[in-house]
Amino acid sequence: MSREIDPEYLDRENLEKLQLKRLKKVLDRVYHKVPFYREAFDARKVKPDNIKNLKDLERLPFTTREDLRAGYPYGFLTSSLSRLVRLHTSTGTTGKPKAVLFTQKDIDQAARLITRSMSMTGAGPEDVFQNMMSYGLFTGGLIFHYGAERAGLLVIPSGTGNTERQIELMHDFKTTIVHITPSYALYLAEVMERMGMDPRGDFNLRIVYLGAEPYSEATKSKIEEIFSLDAYDSYGLSEMNGPGVAFECKEKCGMHLWEDNFIMEVIDQETLEIRRDSEEGELVLTTLNREAMPILRYRTGDLTHIYPDPCRCGRVHRRISRIKGRVDDMFILRGVNIFPSEVERILMGLPEVGRNYQIVLERHGGLEEMRVILEIKKRFFRGSLKDLKRLQNKIKARLKGELMVTPQVELVEPATLPRTTGKAKRLIDKRKI
Repeated sequence: MSREIDPEYLDRENLEKLQLKRLKKVLDRVYHKVPFYREAFDARKVKPDNIKNLKDLERLPFTTREDLRAGYPYGFLTSSLSRLVRLHTSTGTTGKPKAVLFTQKDIDQAARLITRSMSMTGAGPEDVFQNMMSYGLFTGGLIFHYGAERAGLLVIPSGTGNTERQIELMHDFKTTIVHITPSYALYLAEVMERMGMDPRGDFNLRIVYLGAEPYSEATKSKIEEIFSLDAYDSYGLSEMNGPGVAFECKEKCGMHLWEDNFIMEVIDQETLEIRRDSEEGELVLTTLNREAMPILRYRTGDLTHIYPDPCRCGRVHRRISRIKGRVDDMFILRGVNIFPSEVERILMGLPEVGRNYQIVLERHGGLEEMRVILEIKKRFFRGSLKDLKRLQNKIKARLKGELMVTPQVELVEPATLPRTTGKAKRLIDKRKI
């Protein structure tokens, strides 16, 4: 009897065969059990049997966040209520949340993807894993927790907040791996230093998994330098079972999106046409291995691109770039489209800049202004006012040169701006207030 090959190591041909096999089952399931999809299929005169290959997926409708909210609470369910074991929600700024329902099989499969992802980075039973993500309705805490336990790690479910206690646990139990937002990682280092501890020398950290908020390569590099460890990008969203949708391998050149569980497309946000590999657009995902709530062609709102070349690690699951931001994160200032992550990339690439910043959008009369408040390393406040002014002008010129707008730049000392233990709020838009 031949042994089944682990989907992580399938060749491209067999991986696509598996995708099509699973897709056909999903299509039949949602057509007969989800009124939203049946009506959308019928409107396009498409039946599940019409989908003969992966390219035919383009004939099917997109699913949006608004669709999921409209189907709240059970409108997208394909399993009986008696088989459900978990509810998570992904909330927006207005309206109903997006309810995401799980069977035990869904929970187990989501955990397996985390185990696969962590193992890919070299994590194993000898590690102590401290999970500093929120537990509860947010998927990032619990799903990662289960995946780490499956990989045999000792798990410390510390959650968010209580920073000094987090540091005590890290020190006492010799934590080697943490899961954390980038902004909280930078704050964690500040508190360590305030407590008289060295983030590099007084701890056993070797790996950090970053996620849950947009960030730049410069921020990632800064975290690696501060703690002297390897930082890995991770990507997930509640609608797709939470974290573990895509993960960086040791090559650190894009995140492998686990294509045995998801079909990915990248589309132009305006025309909805499929973009070519290496062209940036909105990520669209179709679930292939979910039981309770399969979703077709979900518009994630996240901007990325697909790397066209194979990874040196040998895995054929294609890679996506770090998420640039969400479509609705972008703001328009004087006709120029700007992502907060672009501002961060510029700021964190400057050696004088500290660990926190804020973008404030304001309107003075009929003129829109962008004010960037950023913390500068303490030693730069020891010089003359002339030196500080020179630095301010340098940063303003760098931002203007890359963003094509002239911001106001305000330099403040370290620990001036507010901190958060969850997702950072970098952008404050006062134009509509």
